[in-house]
Amino acid sequence: MNSIMAASSNRIMLGPLVAAIDQGTSSTRFLVFNAKTAELLSHHQVEIKQSFPKEGWVEEDPKEILQSVYECMDRTCEKLTQLNIDISNIKAIGVTNQRETTLVWDKETGEPLYSAIVWLDLRTQSTVERLINKTPGRNKNHLKHKTGLPISTYFSAVKLRWLMDNVEKVHEGVLSHRAMFGTVDSWLIWCLTGGKKGGVHCTDVTNASRTMLFNIHTLDWDPELCTYFDIPMEILPKVRSSSEIYGLMKSGPLTGVPISGCLGDQSAALVGQMCFTDGQAKNTYGTGCFLLKNVGTKPVMSDHGLLTTVAYKLGRDKPACYALEGSVAIAGAVVRWLKDNLGIIQTSTELEKLAADVGTSYGCYFVPAFSGLYAPYWEPSARGIICGLTQFTNRSHLAFAALEAVCFQTREILDAMNQDSGIHLSQLQVDGGMTSNRLLMQLQADILCIPVVKPSMPETTALGAAMAAGAAEGVSVWSLNPEDLTEVTSEKFEPQINPEESELRYARWKKAVQKAMNWETTEPVNNGNEETSIFSCVPLGFYILGSMFMLIGAKYIAAGQK
Repeated sequence: MNSIMAASSNRIMLGPLVAAIDQGTSSTRFLVFNAKTAELLSHHQVEIKQSFPKEGWVEEDPKEILQSVYECMDRTCEKLTQLNIDISNIKAIGVTNQRETTLVWDKETGEPLYSAIVWLDLRTQSTVERLINKTPGRNKNHLKHKTGLPISTYFSAVKLRWLMDNVEKVHEGVLSHRAMFGTVDSWLIWCLTGGKKGGVHCTDVTNASRTMLFNIHTLDWDPELCTYFDIPMEILPKVRSSSEIYGLMKSGPLTGVPISGCLGDQSAALVGQMCFTDGQAKNTYGTGCFLLKNVGTKPVMSDHGLLTTVAYKLGRDKPACYALEGSVAIAGAVVRWLKDNLGIIQTSTELEKLAADVGTSYGCYFVPAFSGLYAPYWEPSARGIICGLTQFTNRSHLAFAALEAVCFQTREILDAMNQDSGIHLSQLQVDGGMTSNRLLMQLQADILCIPVVKPSMPETTALGAAMAAGAAEGVSVWSLNPEDLTEVTSEKFEPQINPEESELRYARWKKAVQKAMNWETTEPVNNGNEETSIFSCVPLGFYILGSMFMLIGAKYIAAGQK
């Protein structure tokens, strides 16, 4: 008894703690913060396997995702105990997640009915083309007035439609009223709050606003949108605010702790960067790259290829705030591609050294349009291209070009954002895994011609989810009042090249982007016998026919002259 009392007296008293589940595209993390100081106390991370069953397909295993969350929770709690920190001080858990990734499961067995289709996946391109073709004027922005989004492979509704059309288990599950749809947040919250034994089927406004089934004005599922995609509303989760108690943990070391915060990862980063004022913006460098700008309590529609999305709604009775978003599909994913597909590097950290060795791409430009191009183009037919190669080009130049590609794509969406708002950002706040690459951060400042500001604590996505959870009614251990928010220490990267050089490099990048366009199409290119016809290429067909007529004409002229 005395030893137990002694052990408990040795525990560090830190006041209330708040945890966050950060379920990303390439990894899952569980992090614990001090609610008074926002200090990160401990965390654990597990990588997630991605599978690519066919070209353009990207899948993950829903059970592996869930298991990774339990593993991260258990290991983080063990680490806290080793640090003499009492895990009973964890008062709430927030969830933040890769958005748009689509899951369907059986509510009676709790089993997934198919793999999770990841946001990057391109299998729905023909579905998207069919949907756009049936709109007046073949307009990809036909639903934008309600959703804030173009019709694109990126969003959940088309992935769900594909599952219902192509997976028998999903089709049967919908018909038998056993199927449940959700993005990753819904799947995790349902499982963690009991699963088939009373789990809570919900999502928050930020995740719902990425499905194309959600009306960003009424802040609820839209019957007309559901009819358009022919999706029954009964399979959809209940839409809640980003900060309220959804349910309690039903197993593991944190049983009984409320799950009380939920934000899509990019919205969570906006909150974690404390961009609560109209006009503030942040850019997150993860698998993709996402620039969000707070536009206040009224949605602003973009004329330059940006998305209008719900930024956050921090309480049931609080107003929703909106953001303009520029989404880039491939950022950190290009590093993974160089490592796993080409073997140019063995670890992600090698890329910075390799690129720094040459300090230039030597005229090489890399457009990593592996999943088409997102903002500001929304061109699913684009494909990756590397151009400007010479015999002098080596892997170091390619590494540098890959980093530059991330920066150029950010410049494109920042330009679009400046045009939409009419107000130019004076500096860019950044976060995400790639910000540890100092060369990338300096390149970004050089290419934008404005300072880049990186917080010293990079886990802003998880911090945002923790803030939402800790501030929820019934928890109230984290104050979001401006005067109570902790001052964030940061590092600033100033531009170091002249603007003329920056503009020249950017102009050449834009030229490379044009060469990547219209590469892939779902239209057939054969004549029905699996043999490509020369006449399927109209210009070539005209050329050959024209040449034949000229030869015949020349023959007759020659005969007449004899």
